[in-house]
Amino acid sequence: MKAYPILFYFFAASISFTYVSAQHISKKDQSKASDISFEKYVQYIEGTPLSFSMEAIPGGSFLMGDNHSQKGDEAPAHEVELDPFWMSTYEITWDLFQAFLYKDYEKSKQEEGQVPVEVDAVTRPTKPYLDMTFGFGKEGYPALAMTHYNAIQFCKWLYVRTGVFYRLPTEAEWEYACRAGSTTAYHFGDDAKQLDEYAWYAGNSGQKTHPVGQKKPNAFGLYDMIGNVAEWTYDQYHADFYKQFAGKKAKNPVAEPTELYPHVVRGGSFRSDAKELRSAARSFSDPEWKQLDPQVPKSNWWFPEAPFVGLRIVRPLVPPSPEEIKAYYDKEPIEDF
Repeated sequence: MKAYPILFYFFAASISFTYVSAQHISKKDQSKASDISFEKYVQYIEGTPLSFSMEAIPGGSFLMGDNHSQKGDEAPAHEVELDPFWMSTYEITWDLFQAFLYKDYEKSKQEEGQVPVEVDAVTRPTKPYLDMTFGFGKEGYPALAMTHYNAIQFCKWLYVRTGVFYRLPTEAEWEYACRAGSTTAYHFGDDAKQLDEYAWYAGNSGQKTHPVGQKKPNAFGLYDMIGNVAEWTYDQYHADFYKQFAGKKAKNPVAEPTELYPHVVRGGSFRSDAKELRSAARSFSDPEWKQLDPQVPKSNWWFPEAPFVGLRIVRPLVPPSPEEIKAYYDKEPIEDF
């Protein structure tokens, strides 16, 4: 059996909570889990009109994968135990992502004073040579076509901006949040005819993205978990990754990413057919997503041929140490070929 590196996040087993709004939690106070209420909240970007909401996802166990799928990478189905976390209610939209992408845009949104120096120092993506909205729309529409590295650096920008540790979901967290307690093919059941109520996909999207939150949410209050844009997870993709967990319970598993390709992408998109929107369905990044990139070496930041990939973020109940946070955000990009 091939051995894969596993990263574990640990949380306090028993915590009493007192409500403190997330926008007022400083970096110093992040570690004080007893000061944080585990419930839905809105994260405000201080000094700007920008904000986003986060749903509280309770910890628990679930059966990950699908033994009956014809795709071998979804088996064996295995028990996974996860600690609580928050997940963004919606896919990250251009409204927020643009502030990270364009320094001038962020300054234009700053209502009080200047952009803080430490925020200004965050490395921003290179300007794309294409219209990365692909004409789909910006306000309220999901941001898309960013690389895995780009998505993590966006999380770093949020951390510097808010003092709160945000990251990409692990693949296990993503499936758990998508299932929202269900054991069926889709979070709403097994009948694919109901997809129109919950997702923008090949059958109804008109081959384009749509503003987030127009379809019904799942039982955890998460919108567009399937369809619209596919979503990055943190994990490296290994087709046989689940085999090591056969007959075992995995605790907070993740395949630590160490290579440029492939990384796990989940949820399907506006281009996907019904079977690709199943809760257990796995997909992954491909170097062909940069085939038309004229730069040498190719961009660390953009996938010009992947207008179907976006992101959603999570926040662990108890964040890692400052050293672990730095290690998460500050990995050097791997040069593309």
